[in-house]
Amino acid sequence: MLANLFSVELWERFSFYGMQGILLYYMYFSVADGGLGLDEGLATGLVGAYGGGVYLSSILGAWISDRLLGAEKVLFYSGIMIMFGHIALALVPGAVGLAIGLVLVAIGSGGLKATATSLVGSLYGEKDERRDAGFSIFYMGVNIGGLVGPLLTGLAHVSLGFHYGFGLAALGMAIGLGQYALTRKNLPEEAHHVSNPLARSSYGKMAAVAIAAVVLIVLAVALGLVTAENLAPIMAWLAIIAAAIYFVVILSSKRVTPVERGRVYAFIPLFIASAAFWALFQQQFTVVALYADKQLDRSLFGWEMPATWVQSINPVFIIIFAGIFAAVWTKLGPKQPGSPLKFAIGLAVMGVAFLAFIPLAGGGANSTPLLAMVGILFLFTMAELFLSPTGSSISTKLAPAAFKTQMVALFLLSISLGTTLAGILAGYYDPANEVPYFGFIGVTAIILGIALAAAAPSLKKIMGGVR
Repeated sequence: MLANLFSVELWERFSFYGMQGILLYYMYFSVADGGLGLDEGLATGLVGAYGGGVYLSSILGAWISDRLLGAEKVLFYSGIMIMFGHIALALVPGAVGLAIGLVLVAIGSGGLKATATSLVGSLYGEKDERRDAGFSIFYMGVNIGGLVGPLLTGLAHVSLGFHYGFGLAALGMAIGLGQYALTRKNLPEEAHHVSNPLARSSYGKMAAVAIAAVVLIVLAVALGLVTAENLAPIMAWLAIIAAAIYFVVILSSKRVTPVERGRVYAFIPLFIASAAFWALFQQQFTVVALYADKQLDRSLFGWEMPATWVQSINPVFIIIFAGIFAAVWTKLGPKQPGSPLKFAIGLAVMGVAFLAFIPLAGGGANSTPLLAMVGILFLFTMAELFLSPTGSSISTKLAPAAFKTQMVALFLLSISLGTTLAGILAGYYDPANEVPYFGFIGVTAIILGIALAAAAPSLKKIMGGVR
């Protein structure tokens, strides 16, 4: 069954990153070039809002899994939703296809993201020695999909057109779903189990809440309160409000002990650092994508590499270095840096990566050497390996016993907020005036990293023995 879940995740990531690799270009390329001809600032904002929506919907997916359907059904139905989202992008023309496709893919990807990891965990007992190895194999599927997806959809876009690229993403998801459908019944009973089923008496109330939410969204769009132009700021505020509510609920709960409350307070600066990190890192799909199209020299022996292929550089480095980082942390044991210091290093390295764009500024269109971009994305990867796995881990270690899932949700909300901000910030990027943009963001990230490193000893004292 691990091979089956590996395959599903590989194909889902293939379709997700394959679609995301060409999404921005589809939005802002001219109609004559097969795109929608949107303003670049609007396009980057929509990409950020879409990415933020994926992480927001993962919280909804986790709730449906825990209370209504169970992880296995949520994963399967989410995969179907993703596939139809890509089909809509491939077959439905214009803004209508874009809207339908992005909504379906965002909600579906959030549901699959919320359940795939728990299904892998259901394959192993708590003390099964194969558990870590199983997760390592599973996450290799994530990175293989992230590597191959942009390569093939980018090639399809260049050779045949955008809609063929989206169609290829749909085909990839269909392959994964087909294989999964044949063997899903063989998953252990835990995978089909609803861990905290909603009482039947509450079904009507929850259905009413869901219908009211849909009606509210439809009315907001119909009345012009939610538009393409203000969607990204709205998504950012939703993430901030949801995070604030989570923190208030947890910190005010009588089920939280004084030690646990201190740990939650220690998580607040880590939440802010995580949001700041992802606001930079997720610019791979906004500013870096724009840069690859306009500023990067993509000539290879007389052939022009598709701009989308730049999105596959980071997965290559992850595949190479993730195991090395894990081995180093294992070797260092208690001597390794604490989680706040790892966060600080990751944030500062991201700042350095943005500053590395400055010496390349002013060279003109398609003047940046490809090796320079490879070096910058290497820094992106090093920063990611310091912060991303640590964030997932520390959110569980600092979580009060009564709020395990909610703390993981808070970390996902930091990614949602950061991803949305990546789209908003990209609206200020101007290829003709790059130094202020890269300089301000890079220096700010380094200052935040230094501040967090300085606060690390104080945070350690209230983390209650957690590193």
